[in-house]
Amino acid sequence: MELKKIKTTDMEAEQVITDNATTDAFHDNSFQVVQPAQSGHRSGMDALLLAASVPQSANGILADFGAGSGVAGFAALNLNKNLDLLAIEKNSQMVAFAKQSLLLNGNEFLSDRTKVVEADITANGTERLKAGLEPESVSHVIMNPPYNKLTLRLSPDVLKAEAYMLGEGGVDAWFRTASSMIRPGGTLTLIYRTENLGDILACAKGRFGGLEILPIHSRANEAAKRIIVRCTRGTRAPMSIVPGFVIHNDDGSFTQQAQEIFNGKAFMSFKG
Repeated sequence: MELKKIKTTDMEAEQVITDNATTDAFHDNSFQVVQPAQSGHRSGMDALLLAASVPQSANGILADFGAGSGVAGFAALNLNKNLDLLAIEKNSQMVAFAKQSLLLNGNEFLSDRTKVVEADITANGTERLKAGLEPESVSHVIMNPPYNKLTLRLSPDVLKAEAYMLGEGGVDAWFRTASSMIRPGGTLTLIYRTENLGDILACAKGRFGGLEILPIHSRANEAAKRIIVRCTRGTRAPMSIVPGFVIHNDDGSFTQQAQEIFNGKAFMSFKG
């Protein structure tokens, strides 16, 4: 997804917009985020799809695990005025990008609703407590966990390697922390590769129920390469697979639904 480049007159923000960073507009220029220009992970469609998949009725504190520069969490706040954000990211450079984004003109509505914390959500309970990640302290969690395993060759780009490579605990470590931090009845929403659905089901067992699986198709006649899974802590409700979401028309343009999602005008539908 091509992101619109913008300029800012904010003096503090201008100091961080260098050859190694860009300021990108999201949700039809509703908010802006400072991101690495070449190295590391640049957020786009997946982050916006994830944000739009948080329940429309959600309120309270939303935690963004592996928040990066903050796109998914900021998008969720822009969609839902009843949420506050706890953005959790372990890489200090990406934490700096997220904090710098909150200084930008026009992002004031995000800055007073967001706390950025530098912490590793896969750490053990003691280390998480030291970082302020307390049990049952949030109502909702969103996450886009890395999908490559340590057996694969690491990227020479350190930021990118961290963004795409799972640690030794695998995705189960992400679920463990989510299960600890989410209050009973709260939701976990994640976007992941379809081929790894088995891992998600195994990690959710005994922790989350009521799984709603939404396939994401690039085009209507193509197999889904991504899935969004939304589930609830402490319920025994059955799992369901809801009708898929299609991003592109046959001519490559965005479908009307996708355009509304990317412009921040709609939530994802999980209705069967």
